[in-house]
Amino acid sequence: MSAASAVLVIAAADSSGGAGLTRDAQTLGELHVALCCAVTAVTVQTDTELRATHQVPAQVVRAQIRAALDSGQIGAIKIGMLGTAATVRAVAESLPPRERLPIVLDPVLRASSGGTLLERDAVALLRELLLPRVSLVTPNIVEAAALLGDEATRDSMIGEASLRSQLQRLLALGAAAVLIKGGHRGEGEEVIDTLLAHGGPPVRIAVPRVCGTRRGTGCSLSSVIAARLAAGDSLIDACTVAQRYVAEALRAEATGAERPSLR
Repeated sequence: MSAASAVLVIAAADSSGGAGLTRDAQTLGELHVALCCAVTAVTVQTDTELRATHQVPAQVVRAQIRAALDSGQIGAIKIGMLGTAATVRAVAESLPPRERLPIVLDPVLRASSGGTLLERDAVALLRELLLPRVSLVTPNIVEAAALLGDEATRDSMIGEASLRSQLQRLLALGAAAVLIKGGHRGEGEEVIDTLLAHGGPPVRIAVPRVCGTRRGTGCSLSSVIAARLAAGDSLIDACTVAQRYVAEALRAEATGAERPSLR
C-alpha cells in the first residue's frame, strides 16, 4: 500500500492487548498497512474482566481526528469503541463524507469479558448521528438488536427471516452497507456473515468454522475491511478477505501455525 493508504483507527486502548487499538495495530501490521489513531479511551482489562474505563475528552478525540486527516495519508477510517455520547457526537461531526473516504464502524457496546463499553444514552446517538455517516457497519446479532432497540437475542436462535429484517432495518438507518457477523450464530460447520448494501440482495460470505475463541476478532475483521477498502477492493472482496483473515488467525492461534499475511 502507498503512504496515502494508511488506516485511521478511532478506538480505545486495551491494557490486556487482546482487543481495541492493540489488536487493530497488530492486524494492520501483519498486513503491512500504516496506522494512524485517535484514542477515545483507556481501558483497564484482563482477558476475563473489565476493571475500569478512562475516557479521553471529546475535544481531544476531535483534535486527533483532525490532525490525522490533515496528514493526507488516510485511505480509510475504522471506528471501534467510543464510550460516551460526547465522543459519538465529536466523531460524527469530524468525519469526512463517506464518498471521499471509506468509513467502517464496528459498534463496540460491551467487552467480551462483560462490562459496558458504550453508555446507554450514547447508543441512540450512535444510531442517529453516526450510522448515516458510515460506509459499512459490522455488528453481530446481539449488537444489531441493541442498535435497533430490540430485546437482546441469543445469536444461535435467530432465524433467516429475523436476520434479513435486522439487515434491512439497519440499512434504513442510513449506513451504506451492513455486515452482520455470524461467528456466534449456531454451531454449524461454517461461519456465515451476511452483507447487505443499498440496491442489492443479501450476500452470504462463508468460511469453515474454526474451534476456539479469541478476543478482538471483531476489531481484526473491521480493520482488515478498512485496509482492503483503502487499497481499492470492492466491498464484497474486502469482507471476504477479512473473514478469511480472522479464520486463519484463529487457526494459527489454535495450532501454532504461521499467522496469516494478506499483502
